[in-house]
Amino acid sequence: MATSGKSAAVSHVGKIRSNNQDSGYAGRYLFVVADGMGGHAGGDVASAIAVKRIAETDRQYTSPNDAEFALHAALLAANSLLAETVFEHGELTGMGTTVSGILRVENQVAIAHIGDSRIYLFRDGELKQISADHTFVQRLVDSGRITAEEAAVHPRRSVLMRVLGDVDASPEIDTTVLETKPGDRWLICSDGLSSYVSDEKMASVLGTVPDTEDAANRLVKESLDQGAPDNVTVVLVDVDDTGDSSHIPPVTVGSAASPLVFEADSTRRPLRLPSLLLHPLKATQTDDSHFEPESDEYLNTLILEDRRRARRRRISWLVFVAVVLAAIVAAAVLGYQFTQTRYYVGVDNGQVAIFQGVQQDIGPIKLSHVVEATTIGVDRLTAFNRQSVETTISANTLADAHRIVDRLTG
Repeated sequence: MATSGKSAAVSHVGKIRSNNQDSGYAGRYLFVVADGMGGHAGGDVASAIAVKRIAETDRQYTSPNDAEFALHAALLAANSLLAETVFEHGELTGMGTTVSGILRVENQVAIAHIGDSRIYLFRDGELKQISADHTFVQRLVDSGRITAEEAAVHPRRSVLMRVLGDVDASPEIDTTVLETKPGDRWLICSDGLSSYVSDEKMASVLGTVPDTEDAANRLVKESLDQGAPDNVTVVLVDVDDTGDSSHIPPVTVGSAASPLVFEADSTRRPLRLPSLLLHPLKATQTDDSHFEPESDEYLNTLILEDRRRARRRRISWLVFVAVVLAAIVAAAVLGYQFTQTRYYVGVDNGQVAIFQGVQQDIGPIKLSHVVEATTIGVDRLTAFNRQSVETTISANTLADAHRIVDRLTG
């Protein structure tokens, strides 16, 4: 972790992963997070290469549009560098990385983003996600096929449609220029934070912890408290009245903070294209990752598969409901049959009568009926016997009920 007082960068390997495949950078004007994918031997290399290359744009620009162009060009250059690295080191085939970064120019920021790391703006007590996730489930949400709540638990929630890597020579990168003002807090993070800490909790931390370093560390702690199966990287940038959030000297965290070391590994299982990159969300998952290119044919295939999955869920739910209803009906029938094995002596139209069933009713459902009427009027009974009959006298069998009636008139 490192901080300048107005910006901070923190990266943690998490509680499950054996190596940190995230990289983060906080500089004079540039702030960026990259989340590498492609397995143990490639994810850390991918994010480190990308961040080291993009960090070269950390300088002053005359306009935010110039900064936006430079940041976009740096991401494309990093993409080419990753492809060249894979060409020279075949064991790294399939590695890739997300990138989310901001480049400050006075009271504006240039933004570049690809993948599912995120850029948030915390302003006036409200947290807003600025970047859009380039994931399959986000496409489903955007098209109205599923809700955001369904996306959070969708089995393909980690399938990425866009990353930097060796798949697409010209990946589509989101860029924009936005205004910023004193009091703003810009949060850039890997999905190790956003997948496990709610927006409400992040907003609470950003709104109640004024110190930049403490706030960044608190966010990472919140993820660790949730088990943090993935790497967690946070870059936090505070904007004050001076308009200066620079980190002097610049600091690099995560895998980019260490020298690049990689060599051929003959034991590594080769990955097939285009099935490359998938963030492991659970400890039981392998380190293999999964990426799918953003093609209409593949999207249609996934959508059809999602519809089949939804249909299977509906069928399973209907079967479950049918089984539960059948169990309830069976229990009701058996319960009713049991009640009809019981008897009691009570009052019917002012006469002593023998009832079959139990004294209680379930709403409009009667659980007893007169099985034998007598000619004995209740007014002919002693006060004690009359009270007993009016409150009913239970009998195990019909014969027991007859004996109770005999005793009442004896």
